[in-house]
Amino acid sequence: MKNAHPVVFGEVLFDRFPDGHVVPGGAPFNVARHLQAFGRGPLMISRVGNDALGRTIRQIMEDWSMALPGLQLDSQHPTGTVDVSFHADEPSYDIVDQCAYDFIDAALLPPLPECGVLYHGSLALRNPVSRQALQRLRREGDLAVFVDVNLRAPWWQREAVLAMLQQARWAKLNADELACLCPEAGSLEERARYLLASHELEWLVVTLGAAGAQAFTAAAETLSIAPVQTTPVADTVGAGDAFASVLLLGLLLDWPMQQTLQRAQAFASAIVGVRGATVSDAGFYENNCADWGLL
Repeated sequence: MKNAHPVVFGEVLFDRFPDGHVVPGGAPFNVARHLQAFGRGPLMISRVGNDALGRTIRQIMEDWSMALPGLQLDSQHPTGTVDVSFHADEPSYDIVDQCAYDFIDAALLPPLPECGVLYHGSLALRNPVSRQALQRLRREGDLAVFVDVNLRAPWWQREAVLAMLQQARWAKLNADELACLCPEAGSLEERARYLLASHELEWLVVTLGAAGAQAFTAAAETLSIAPVQTTPVADTVGAGDAFASVLLLGLLLDWPMQQTLQRAQAFASAIVGVRGATVSDAGFYENNCADWGLL
């Protein structure tokens, strides 16, 4: 994977918080921004409205020197938005329908790298237009697939998500999502093993919130990681995206899985200490880059 180029497909949107804060988000966009800060130069494929929020997204990408050929412009549908609320410190999401990222056009896809890793989630696939664009990417690109499951009611169906995992090499989801997809199995490990085997995945990572995460491999290994320190929590929005970005980074740099999990957990723990899913200050990433030999 060391010569592979990251391709990130899916939603770009704005999270609107109860206190009035409005911050850019969407799991794929969060992952792409982290990868850019880590020096991996992802190709972000999404779609924004021809509106003020869309222009803000483009400006953010330009400010971070992110590649723009995959960002489509939509004059009929607005840039995506999500209203975030909190219950017992856990976020819930009211996701607006019929947004620009629902209409990613397969005919406007940019040239793809000769060797790449495709990261995508499940939300942008709620609309057949974006779903067809992803199918074309999978069909025509020489791309190994990393699926980050994000089940957001009412925008998912079990069979569609399971079908999405077909022909993927790696996947990440949380324990509740695993239970939704594999209700017939018993324990968390039984569910993970079932999903791993039935979809021929190389590994499956299950995040466990404050308890950390577990990784299950096709070689019958089970690896675990727990937070090593307590970070004051600003909010937990984007913690899973931060974790996923370092999983993907570990694949691209061929890190051992246990090391990748440790670094992913540490980075996710740092992200929950700030408001929103990403950090605009490039200095936030410098310590990680130095510790991981990326500078």
